[in-house]
This record gives sequence, structure tokens and C-alpha cells, in this order.
Amino acid sequence: MEEKEIIGNEEVKPSNFIHDFIDEDLKEGIYEKVQTRFPPEPNGYLHIGHAKAICIDFGTAEKYGGKCNLRFDDTNPTKEDVEYVDAIKEDIEWLGFKWDNIYFASDYFDFIYECAIKLIDKGLAYIDESTPDEIREMRGTLTEAGKESPFRNRPIWETKELFKKMTDGEVEEGKMVLRAKIDMASSNLNMRDPIIYRVLKATHHRTGDKWCVYPMYDFAHPLSDAKEGVTHSLCSLEFENHRPLYNWVLEACEIVTPPRQIEFARMNVNYTLTSKRKCLKLVNDGLVSGWDDPRMATVCGMRRRGYPSKAVRAFVDKIGVSKAYSVIDYALLESCVRDFLNENADRAMAVLRPLKVVIDNYPEDKTEDIEVDINPNKPEKGKKTVTFSREIYIEQDDFCLNPVGKYFRLCPEKEVRLKGAYYVKYASHDEDENGNITCVHCTYDPESRGGETPDGRKVKGTLHWVSVNLCANATIRLYDRLFNVENPSDEEGVSSFADNLNPESLTVLRDCKIDADLVNSKPGDTFQFMRQGYFCLDKDSTKDEIIFNRTVGLKDSFAKKQ
Repeated sequence: MEEKEIIGNEEVKPSNFIHDFIDEDLKEGIYEKVQTRFPPEPNGYLHIGHAKAICIDFGTAEKYGGKCNLRFDDTNPTKEDVEYVDAIKEDIEWLGFKWDNIYFASDYFDFIYECAIKLIDKGLAYIDESTPDEIREMRGTLTEAGKESPFRNRPIWETKELFKKMTDGEVEEGKMVLRAKIDMASSNLNMRDPIIYRVLKATHHRTGDKWCVYPMYDFAHPLSDAKEGVTHSLCSLEFENHRPLYNWVLEACEIVTPPRQIEFARMNVNYTLTSKRKCLKLVNDGLVSGWDDPRMATVCGMRRRGYPSKAVRAFVDKIGVSKAYSVIDYALLESCVRDFLNENADRAMAVLRPLKVVIDNYPEDKTEDIEVDINPNKPEKGKKTVTFSREIYIEQDDFCLNPVGKYFRLCPEKEVRLKGAYYVKYASHDEDENGNITCVHCTYDPESRGGETPDGRKVKGTLHWVSVNLCANATIRLYDRLFNVENPSDEEGVSSFADNLNPESLTVLRDCKIDADLVNSKPGDTFQFMRQGYFCLDKDSTKDEIIFNRTVGLKDSFAKKQ
């Protein structure tokens, strides 16, 4: 079993071996320029692992002044949809990259088909009429060589005739396939006469019903790269064993300057799922609200949660590029998000679980404008005004009638400061019939505005607040990690997904109180709610209900729960 490396908050950035290979190729004159591509299949939404591949593909082209194309691998029409094409484009643009051209593997179907004919003419491909189970059994195992198909040595003319029947729609699905003739005794199972074309009678989202035979990925991919002029085909490590087949296809089809395939380790982040199939189960079974649920590790989910694209790119850059299997700590991603938002997010005051406070000795009809920094890290943004009044809201947790230990917030024995305003002291409180505290009465020191007093006394507790009559109501969604086990991918089945869900991954708070000016925010706008964390306005917000998502806390609270 491979050893897993858990990467925490330390900065880990291995050397980029991909660029070393490219430097070597350019120096030897194998290629004059660098061209890469990002080739997703449009059968789902992109996730954090794709974000790494995007950064590598586009970032490499940028470094060498080359090109990076977006190419959709649309060779399986039964699983593909225009919805996914549009979503992938949006995700790439959000990450800050721009493709040079958009292509589809279907653009090359005629060329790929001609290459298949060329292999047949060279005696390097044959039609196999064995059943799928028979082909699977003939393939052999890692310790036993495969067995040649009884159709392997059929005449070239017969293979061409049958392939034409497949192409003309005269053959039913599963009855015939076109296989490459390579080596059934190869130690690499991918080289044991792989299937390169199959019958698939489905309407394609771009070519319609023109084709009823479609190339397999391992055949279409290298030929698409070659047709497009790709010099370096960068892909994740699971394709390393496919590289001999990639090279064989290019050589057998007589590609003059073949691309070079280079593999890198895919991104594995704990407490997340990135398998499209498993993510789809989460969506279909209602365990999440959709592909863009802010708890999902999809790019659209991270965007909706308020993760800045630059923070995601910083995370990928911190991890670096290597071939070693590793598991990245989710806390490192959150740390990158937190660092970026701490520097760039505007500040605002919001009370998530409001408790009313009445300042008894403050004039009832008086209000004051209090200036606070928009962003203390960006003084050029200046200040904004919040209004202070006799009645305010504070957090329920910021008052305790009988505190234990080191409690520095409002209580009968301690004076506290209201952010930007005055020092206040507890006077009394009101309770309902069940003994719940409904209101706290305080007195304030008129000489303490801004935290300065004539006698120079200081307090340890500073509380945020909003004015009762000058705030807005909001719904706040508190998000945390979706799973409470490090590797939910090890668990099979939807029931185990449900068993391993973090019960605190979503908490919805209603009747929260926020700065009144936040109602003018746009979906995606992100703020630091003082003492609470970072939040962004959700797309579900309406004029009747303002909804904010918690992007990340001020600290890594999940680790403490563990």
C-alpha cells in the first residue's frame, strides 16, 4: 500500500518536473513552441481536482508563451450534455484563465475514423464478434497472459466490410467492436488488443445522428492531441499505464511529430468526494442541494460558498506538482481562502443569534454616527458609517448571567466595550415565562466613546453590535465539511455516504441582524462579519429574504471538534 503524505499548513512546493521535461524538449529542438490543452468530458461538473489540472495546463502554456485549448472529450453521447459544456466554460473563466480555442473531440471524428481505416489496412486492427464477457475473459490478468481472439487473424477485406456495416448502422450494439492488434501477452493490460471503436446508436449533442460508431477514449485522445498540434499532453497519474498505448496509436497512425504525454499526481483532499459518479449520487439522493451546494468540492460549489478564485489558485500553487501520491489537508485550502479574505474582504457587523440590549441612560431619541474601517488592511478604502442608538442587538453568547472561568464578555461583574462606541455595564435583564433572557439592560459611560476614558481604564472584551431600528433581517447558512471521515471515497454505497455525513455541515439561522447597507450587496459579494468569519451573499437571496453563506470561519474550528 502506498504511503500517504498528509500536508498540513506548512508551505510545501516541490520543483515542477513538468517544466523540467519541457525545458529539455525545447532545448533539444523537439518542439519549437509549447501547446497544451484541458480536455474534460462534458458529463458532470468540475471539482477541486480539475482546478489543479486547469492551473497546470493553462499555467504551463502561459509560462512558455504558448497556447492552451479547451477541448471537450465528447466521445460518449449517452452521458454528455450542453449544460456541462457551459458550466465548464464558466468555471475556467472564473479561475482566471482564457483558452486560445474551443474544440471538441467530435470535430475530429472524420480524421479519427480515417486513422482506424489506416490501422485496418496495415493489418493492425480487426473486427471482433466476441461478446463483452468473452473479450473480458480473453484479456487475462496481471499474472496471466491474455488469449488471442478467434477473430484476430480475419482477412483485412473482411474487417473493412464489417466495419462499414457497423458504420452504416447494420450492426446492433454489443455485437461487434474494432480492436487494435498489439500484443495479448503484454505485461500492460492496456496493450492487449484494446477496443478502439464500438457501436453506439445514440444522438450526439453536436453531430446528431451522423455516427453510430464512436471511438474509445484511448484511441480518440492521442489523435485529437495530434490533430490539434498539442506538444505536451498533461494528465493525471492514472493515465501513466495508458502512455504506451497513447504512443502506439500515434506511431501506428504515422503522426510525424507526436505529442509527449506527462503525468502528474491528481489532487486528493480529505473530507471531500471528487468522483463524478459519487457526487451524482449525493445530488440524486438529495443529500446535497445540487452540484453547486456550497459543501461540495465542485468549482461551482466553492464559488457559491464564496471561495475567491485567487485563493483556489494559491492553494494549487502551494501544493505544487509531483508524481507522489498525497492527501492534502482540507485545512490548507481553508487557510488559503482565509488569508485572501482577511486581506481583501470588507468588514461588516452582523449578529447571528440576536439578544436585545437597552442602554437605559442613553437618550431615547438620540442616534450617533460611528465610523469604522471598511478594511483595516486597505486604508485607501477609507471608512464607513454605522449608526449607534439606545437599543442594539448583541450575540446571545456575548452575555452570561453566571460566567465560569475567564469570561471577558458582558456579565454582571464586567464592563465591556461596544465596537467603535462606548463602554457599557450590566444593570438588569428581562425574562419570559420560561426563564429565558429576552433583554439585557445596561448603562453606558458617555466619556468612553471610541474606547478612550478620562481615567485611562481598559476593558478586555469588545463586542460587535447592530442598532435595533437600523439593521436588516437575514438568513445565515453556516457551512462546514460535508463528511466527518477523512476519506469518504473508501466507503461504498449511498447509505455509507449518509452514515458519514457531518451532521453540522449545514446550520440555518433565521432572523439574524445585519448592517442595513448589506441589503445592496450582489450575489457573490464577500464580507468579514466581525468576530464571526467570512460570508458571501447567496444566489437564492431575494428582496424579501437576504441569505448569506459562511465561506470560512476566522479560525479552523473543525480541527478542534475532532
